[in-house]
Amino acid sequence: MKFRALTVAGALLLAQQSPVLAADIDVKIGVLADMSGLYSDIGGQGALVAAQLAVEEFNPAAKGMKVEVLSADSQNKPDIAVSIARKWFDTDGVDMVVDLPTSAISLAMAPLVSEKNKVALFTASGSSDLTGKSCTANGVHWTYDTWALSHGTASAVTKAGGKTWFFITADYAFGHAMERDASAVVVENGGKVLGVVRHPLDSKDLSSFILQAQSSKAQVVGLANAGGDLINSIKQAAEFGVVQGGQKLAGMLLFISDVHSLGLKNAQGLMLTTAFYWDLNDKTRAFAEKFAKRNGGRYPTMTQAGTYSSTIAYLDAVKRVGSPDDGRAVVKAMRDIGTFDDPLFGKTFVRADGRAVHDMLLVEVKKPEDSKKPYDYYKIVSVIPAEQAFRPLADGNCPLVK
Repeated sequence: MKFRALTVAGALLLAQQSPVLAADIDVKIGVLADMSGLYSDIGGQGALVAAQLAVEEFNPAAKGMKVEVLSADSQNKPDIAVSIARKWFDTDGVDMVVDLPTSAISLAMAPLVSEKNKVALFTASGSSDLTGKSCTANGVHWTYDTWALSHGTASAVTKAGGKTWFFITADYAFGHAMERDASAVVVENGGKVLGVVRHPLDSKDLSSFILQAQSSKAQVVGLANAGGDLINSIKQAAEFGVVQGGQKLAGMLLFISDVHSLGLKNAQGLMLTTAFYWDLNDKTRAFAEKFAKRNGGRYPTMTQAGTYSSTIAYLDAVKRVGSPDDGRAVVKAMRDIGTFDDPLFGKTFVRADGRAVHDMLLVEVKKPEDSKKPYDYYKIVSVIPAEQAFRPLADGNCPLVK
C-alpha cells in the first residue's frame, strides 16, 4: 500500500527501469524534510530533488535494483516526524530515511531507526551528539555537525581577534549543541563568552535579543540558530546598527540559500564554515547545474548536496550487501568500504561512530561588486582537512567506539 496521505511527491519509479526485467533488490527511500517551514529552503523540495538525482545517477536498473523515493513534511516537529517514519517502516516498507531537519527530530529518530533496524542518513541536522552519546549502529551523520562548524568559524574569528562573544541561541537541541561547542572553541583559543540569550524556534521578532547582545559590548555576536531565525537575526541586527557599532556577527550555521535571501549587501564579509560549495570544481558545478534545472533555478545547499551523496553511498552499500533489510549490515558496509572519492565532498569515509568524514571549507561572503552571477557568493579562505574538520573519534563518547 502506498503512503499517499503524507507523501508530497509520491513514489518515484525510475525511468531507466525496464518493464520486462524483475529487479533482484527492492529499496524504498523516505525523504523526511521541512517542506513548508523555516528550513524549507535548506532541504525541502530540494532534498527530494537531490535524492531523485542520486537514484538516477546510481542507475539501479543496471544493477538489478528497483528504487522508489517517498517524501513527507516533518513540520519540524519530532512527534510528527517519528509518526511518519513509524508508518513508513511498519506499513510501507521504507528502508532508509534521509534529510531529517532539526537535531530534535534526529535525536528522536535515532532510537526508532535502531529499533526497526532501518537506516537514517542525518544530512540536515547538526548536533554532534548524533555521533556522540546518542550514536547508533543504524545512523550515519553526513554533511556537517556543530563541532565542525564551531571549530571552523569560531576558531578563525577568535584567532583573528574576536576575543569576547555573546551568543543568540535557538532554544532547542541544535542551538544548545552549537552554543556549547562554539563556546568551548572560543575559550580554547583564549576568548571569553560574556553571555547567552535563547529564543524560541521560528521567532519573528528578535529585537529584545539583539539589544541584549548589543548592550553586552562583546566583540562578536555568535548566532547559534539557522534558517529563517538566522536570516531574521542578521536583518534585525542591521536595523539596530550592530555591525556599524563595531561588533562582528558570526553565523555559526549559514547556508547559501540564507545568503541569497539576505543579499550580498547584508551578508558581505560574513565568515562561515560549509561542507559544500557548488563552484568548488567541475564535479560540483555539473551537479549544481543539473540540480538547479530541477529546483526552479535555486542552487544546492550543503544539506541538499549531502542528501545526494549519502543516498548514492547508501545504495552502493545495499548493492554490496544484497538487500536493504538489515539496516545495521548496510551501515557497516558503508563503513567497511573505507575512503572513497565522493563526487561532491571528495575523499570521504564513515567512522565507527557513524560520522562521515571529509574536508570542510572556511569561506567569506563576497562583496556585491565581486560577485559575477547569482549564487557566486563565496570566497574560499581555506580548506579544513578531513582529519582536523571533525571531532576526534575518541572524544565523542559514542558507545559503539571501543
